[in-house]
Amino acid sequence: MTEPRHFLSLLDVTPTELKHLLRRASELKAMRRRGESYTPFANKVLGMVFEKASTRTRVSFEAGMIQLGGSAVFLSPRDTQLGRGEPIEDTARVLSSMVDIIMVRTFAHATLENFASHSVVPVINGLTDHNHPCQLLADVQTYLEHRGDIQGKTVVWVGDGNNMCNSYIAAARQFDFQLRIAAPVGYEPDADLMRICANHVELVRDPLAAASSADLIATDVWASMGQETERQQREEAFAAYQVNAELMARAKPEALFLHCLPAHRGEEVSADVIDGPQSQVWDEAENRLHAQKALIEFLLRNPGDI
Repeated sequence: MTEPRHFLSLLDVTPTELKHLLRRASELKAMRRRGESYTPFANKVLGMVFEKASTRTRVSFEAGMIQLGGSAVFLSPRDTQLGRGEPIEDTARVLSSMVDIIMVRTFAHATLENFASHSVVPVINGLTDHNHPCQLLADVQTYLEHRGDIQGKTVVWVGDGNNMCNSYIAAARQFDFQLRIAAPVGYEPDADLMRICANHVELVRDPLAAASSADLIATDVWASMGQETERQQREEAFAAYQVNAELMARAKPEALFLHCLPAHRGEEVSADVIDGPQSQVWDEAENRLHAQKALIEFLLRNPGDI
C-alpha cells in the first residue's frame, strides 16, 4: 500500500505543487460561480477531527467535500472517545481504516504529527498552535486573484508571532516573497522556522516602519483560543500594533489587507480598515472553500505525489 502524503505544513509540498493548487482553486471557484456540478468523489468520506472550535474551517471543509460529491463526518471530543482519553494513535488507526481522507484541527502540533504517522490515508492540518497552512492557501489565492503573482512582493505581518505568523513565514519561502514581521518583544514567531526561512523574513519592531511600501498587510487577533487569561497583558503589549488608517497609509496605495477572522474591530484592526476598500477579508474567507477543495482533490487523486 502506498504511503499517504500529508499536508501538515506548506513546507510539505513544493512551490510548483502549491502554484498548481492555487490555479486549481481559482478554476473550482469559477466553476461553482457558473453553477457547474463537479462531483468526482462519490462515496468518498472526509473525517473531520475537531479538538479546537471553528466556524470557517468546519463549514469550508464540510461544504467542500459535499460539493465534490462526497460526505463529511464531524468528530469532537464531546462525542467521541478522544474526550475520554483514547490515545490519538488508536483513533488515527481506526478512523483512517474507515474514511478516505482526514482533517485534524487541534492544539499541539505534535498531536497532529502523531495522528498522521498512524494514519493510512492523507491527513490535512486544519490548524494547530504552530501553523495554519490551509489559511495561507486561501490568503495567497486572494492576493493572486486581486493583484497577480505574489512572488517578489513585500508582505507585512503585524502582531503576534502565532500560528498564522508562522504560516506566513513558510509561505514567504515557498512563494518567494519578502516578509516583514512587526511583533513586540516576547511575542516573536518560531525561531527555528525563522532560521530556515531567513532569506525571506525580517523582524521589525516598529509596525509603521515595517509597513513602508508594503503590497499586503495581514494580522490576527491579539489573544487566540486558549489565551483568554492573557488578554489584559496582551492588550498592553500590542497596543501599538493595530492595523489602522495611519499604518495602511505607509503601504502602497494598492496594498491589500487580510485577516483570517474572526476579527476584533478596535483591537488588532480598526473598523475603517477591515470594512474599507483595501480589505479583501470576505473573499479571503470564501477562498478557504475553494483552496481546500483543490487540496482534497489533489490528495485523493495523487496520494503519493503531493
